Amino acid sequence: MTRFVFITGGVASSLGKGLASAALGALLQARGFRVRMRKLDPYLNIDPGTMSPYQHGEVYVTDDGAETDLDLGHYERYTGVACRRSDSVTTGRIYSTVLQRERRGDYLGATVQVIPHVTDMIKEYIQADLDDEDFVLCEIGGTVGDIESLPFLEAIRQLRHELGPERTLFVHLTLVPFIPSAGELKTKPTQHSVKELLNVGIQPNILLCRCDREIPADSRRKIALFCNIREECVIPALDVDTVYATPLTYHAAGFDVQVYRHFGIEVVGEPDLRRWQDIVDRVREPEGEVTIAVVGKYTELKDAYKSLIEALNHGGIANDVRVNFDWVEAEVFEQQNAVERLDGVHGILVPGGFGERGSLGKIQAARFAREHHVPYFGICFGMQMAVVEAARNLLGIEGASSTEFGPCEVPVVGLLTEWVRGNEVERRDASSELGGTMRLGAYEAQLKPGSKVAEIYGTTTISERHRHRFEVNIHHRAELEGAGLVFSGMSPDGILPEIVEYPDHPWFIGVQFHPELRSKPLDPHPLFVSFIAAAVKQSRLV
Repeated sequence: MTRFVFITGGVASSLGKGLASAALGALLQARGFRVRMRKLDPYLNIDPGTMSPYQHGEVYVTDDGAETDLDLGHYERYTGVACRRSDSVTTGRIYSTVLQRERRGDYLGATVQVIPHVTDMIKEYIQADLDDEDFVLCEIGGTVGDIESLPFLEAIRQLRHELGPERTLFVHLTLVPFIPSAGELKTKPTQHSVKELLNVGIQPNILLCRCDREIPADSRRKIALFCNIREECVIPALDVDTVYATPLTYHAAGFDVQVYRHFGIEVVGEPDLRRWQDIVDRVREPEGEVTIAVVGKYTELKDAYKSLIEALNHGGIANDVRVNFDWVEAEVFEQQNAVERLDGVHGILVPGGFGERGSLGKIQAARFAREHHVPYFGICFGMQMAVVEAARNLLGIEGASSTEFGPCEVPVVGLLTEWVRGNEVERRDASSELGGTMRLGAYEAQLKPGSKVAEIYGTTTISERHRHRFEVNIHHRAELEGAGLVFSGMSPDGILPEIVEYPDHPWFIGVQFHPELRSKPLDPHPLFVSFIAAAVKQSRLV
């Protein structure tokens, strides 16, 4: 019997619904339960694929090529369960499907309305594509009280009525702020947030109360009384020094125990959380530290690089060091010399991105790393700029560039127009729509035997997740390899470059895919483990 847990949020956004959902998933797994994680977002975009990182943060890509909310990254990192396209649903996708059915005549001439047609579609998505999991955790995006989330709240209210309390549970995350001038915590925001839920017919079963300090027993009793729940179901969600402590702190507060109690599940003993405790211990007491310069164009908003930050931290945990981030806005190199700005860092990472802005800075960062033997990790756009740098400065091709920036003399990087996915050939052109027209999802690559990447992976066949429209031009391979840049990873058909490296460099690797999307604290990605290990060696030389 599959049970559904719905996680909502109130008072303010960014309280941590995604982390709370992921932590609960990890706790359920620790008891041997099979879990599935889902995100229901109220915005009208079909997906976040065309949204600015400044608006939405990073776009997380699944194996099956879905562009999704960054919370799905939390889900995968904590549970290890690969998310699918069906695990990310937006209002735009719901309405698009409803309207397609209406145009086909599926509703037999009925007047199409939010209730029942839209809410029925939401319920259909919630219960679709399941594999008999024990628990499905559904996070409702946005904040209770917002008009756009009402159809989702109505849909989960109906599901409680249809499935019964024995199969549904409502968790509500709120804020208990401390008012310095009054010198006390205030429970009124939580009371009002629960009242908003009650107005749409939902009584929460468990409250997660975000706070920056301990919540006194009398405050928890007051919340329980005014919100009509048992006192033990008022769970403090206190700030932590590392996000990977959340499964431990939520268990200590009794979150998972109350979930089992609601569903009438009897548990004996304690869950095995030793691996999570080991990770927390390594984060809190590392044996050393390294500094990684991240040369990007969205450095003002760290959520744009959420998975990247976590993957670097995973590499640090595996090497028992703390990773310090030196965020470098790529455009800074238009006024400052790369040698001055990057001198002393132990590694340089150039992440993915779109557009010409900042490209020159990324090229200079790659050149600095190559010439000064500093470990370099180029991801997607970062690989492409490393190849352009090699063409310009090793081959002397001044006009080498990318057609992403417009027409150029030597298109070392060009628009990806055709590729193979499974048994089908996919084609795009410059006039194709932006949304969903990239090379998205997991693709295999063949690694060159004896190469550094083959050594790192321990195999010559890999599968990694992609998200890009432009590709390194294979026609320049011979010239570039003659200059020392080896194409050590290729698509199975030998047409698309996947990885480049300098064999005579301490650590210089560029990859067309996004390995950060596969990294987890309990299973760090080998490329990040190796990159941080190289940075540790570099730190001993500086």
